[in-house]
Amino acid sequence: MTSLVDWAAERARMILAMIALSLTAGIFAYTTLPKEGEPDIEIPVLFVSVVFPGISAADSEALLVRPIETELADLDGLKRMTATAAENYAGVAIEFEFGWDKAKTMADARDAMNAAEALFPEGAEKYSINEINFSEFPIIIVNLTGNVPERTMTRIAEDLQEEIEGMDAVLEAVIAGNRKEMMEVVIDPLRLEAYNATAGELISVVRNNNQLIAAGEVDTAQGSFSVKIPSSFDEPRDIYDLPVKTNGDRVITLGDLADIRLTFEDRVGTARYNGETTVALQVVKRKGFNLIKTAAAIRAMIEEAEATWPPELRAAVDIGSSNDQSRVVASMVSQLEGSVLTAIALVMIVVLASLGTRAALLVGFAIPTSFLLCFVLLAVMGITISNIVMFGLILAVGMLVDGAIVVVEYADKRITQGEGPMRAYVEAAKRMFWPVVSSTATTLCAFLPMLFWPGVPGQFMGMLPVTLIFVLSASLIVALVYLPVVGGVTGRMGRGFDGAAVVLRARLPWILRAALMPMCIYAMFLGAMQTVNPDYLFGLDAASMGAMAALPGVL
Repeated sequence: MTSLVDWAAERARMILAMIALSLTAGIFAYTTLPKEGEPDIEIPVLFVSVVFPGISAADSEALLVRPIETELADLDGLKRMTATAAENYAGVAIEFEFGWDKAKTMADARDAMNAAEALFPEGAEKYSINEINFSEFPIIIVNLTGNVPERTMTRIAEDLQEEIEGMDAVLEAVIAGNRKEMMEVVIDPLRLEAYNATAGELISVVRNNNQLIAAGEVDTAQGSFSVKIPSSFDEPRDIYDLPVKTNGDRVITLGDLADIRLTFEDRVGTARYNGETTVALQVVKRKGFNLIKTAAAIRAMIEEAEATWPPELRAAVDIGSSNDQSRVVASMVSQLEGSVLTAIALVMIVVLASLGTRAALLVGFAIPTSFLLCFVLLAVMGITISNIVMFGLILAVGMLVDGAIVVVEYADKRITQGEGPMRAYVEAAKRMFWPVVSSTATTLCAFLPMLFWPGVPGQFMGMLPVTLIFVLSASLIVALVYLPVVGGVTGRMGRGFDGAAVVLRARLPWILRAALMPMCIYAMFLGAMQTVNPDYLFGLDAASMGAMAALPGVL
């Protein structure tokens, strides 16, 4: 295996090209990988609900819950079943063993509910079966408020819904806080008495219309044609003109017997935003798309749509957003990026204080290179960047530098003994090959059992050992293949640093060196962090600044 080091040293230019390719691929993978707050895990739980208007809690238990429990009790892999009976409602939560076949379980649950539905009393609405899926939670809620008619606000929401759902990254945009339009028929008893009609006749007329009636087929020499009797309502006038009965040669219509008007259903719930009634669009993204980019595209699309409105409408309607998960995730990723960069800087400063400038630069090269190789592996495996992945990167910072530090320190020792840079780094990598591999392997063994952690917690935390395995495996490649080549090629640069250090020691007093060097390092660190994350130093949450102690022995 140590021959791999000689092979890489003999092909230094090819290895440098591979390093450039690895860095480019890693940066591309990091920028394109979807970023989310929590890992997208599958929870083996189903919720079955049945709505029955007017039923009491006791009757709901006896007539709805018990048939449901009886039929669902035979499902494969059932672990626990919890039922709730309330007025107008019955619900059952079904928990299954980990490793369930969701598609088969859903099909079996539907079959069981079809059997239970046959036992329900007349009046129960169609049951619904829902699952818990974090990827189907709304990523942003668009709120429409303003002093405009309810019908206008609803139509604006429907237009926005159509445009948002047309985006590739959006699964659905559900409207909440609106009411459906309906035709209200108010029967006038005096008119009924005048025309000798009954309320039952009016109800029968309305119930038997507004439907498409198939009337068979007509066979002709040219072919066969379906015949249908259109009796659906296309406009409000069709309801006014519904014939109820005849009075001599006159047809009595529904409009003669009742007042008919276009209105809304009774409100059963409400949505409010900043103390005002709102019509809200709850936007759910498709799995595999970047949450931050999707939310940004939604906001941009809404701004474009708003720009096409008349000035009066733009002034009357306010558009706001709430529950914007993209801002939460972006803040979390930014904070974790800052934590990772801070950890890298602190490790480099410690190496700088103990081993010198050249070693610090090479170790500083090893850390981001290992991370970028890890991002490439994450992209290949289809793993998104979540808080668990970022935490794994922070945890790996102190582990992945061990191999690089050992190789660099041994190479520096050989260089001080008169060995050439390339030969010294190759000899160091070969000499420390198996110790570095063994050290990394023992670290990996400590995290391997987490890969077999069962249940939902195992799914949630499973990305932590995967991330550590990827990072530490990448650190082996960097320490034993990339680092010897980079150290050998940049050997002359290291000698330049050594010469500069000798000059500084000769020209500057030790007190001035001890005072200036930590300040310079700290200023460079703050400048780099502020460039990467503008909110790192002067953000709203920056409550204090720290000071770094002197690092004696650097110069």
